[in-house]
Amino acid sequence: MFTRRQAEIAGVPATNFERLLANGSVVERVAHGVYRFIAAPPPEHLELRAAWLQLAPETLAWERTAEQGLVSHRSAAALYGIGELPADRHEFMLPTRKQTRRADVRIHRRSLADIDWINLRGLLVTRPSQIVSDLLADGEDPEAVARITAEAIRKVYDYPGTFADTLAPFSARFGLRRDDGFAVLRWLLDLVGDPDTQRWLAEARDTTDSGLRDGPTLTRDSE
Repeated sequence: MFTRRQAEIAGVPATNFERLLANGSVVERVAHGVYRFIAAPPPEHLELRAAWLQLAPETLAWERTAEQGLVSHRSAAALYGIGELPADRHEFMLPTRKQTRRADVRIHRRSLADIDWINLRGLLVTRPSQIVSDLLADGEDPEAVARITAEAIRKVYDYPGTFADTLAPFSARFGLRRDDGFAVLRWLLDLVGDPDTQRWLAEARDTTDSGLRDGPTLTRDSE
């Protein structure tokens, strides 16, 4: 996949490009300004990839960093194949403000450290622990977020200790002791009743500061 702007930078004459596109056997249009070679099989999440390329049409996919946009929130969960939240919009995270005319694209403004995202099958995407943090901050249903958490840990896409560290800022919101990410992790895993909960919690205790405290204390019932 490539953009029209990348073809221009590579020196492809406009007349040649239009000829290839009109022929219908070499190049096809995927989205506005985004194309793919027909000889290659269409990749998974084709529309998401096209929307991601549109964020920085002049930059080649393999040269991108978080500055050009990360797949995030529901879109990131769908890319990993975890959870059941429908990804009815393409969601991205950028460190600077960017506007889009696409109604099916939502852009979140935030800067992340390099450890909070990875390259997943050619797309830059936030890690599952960051996905869960972003979804909770967005007010998503905790049980749906809990399912994403459990599936990510089971598939070893992320680690219990990383979740505990990332979830610490949400403890007070859910009636738990302040800055106790271990408590939030345990609460989420209890929501889905995963049989490996205790093993994962033990791993979190061994690998994160938040797990070195005594058990979490509820200050109120959480729905």
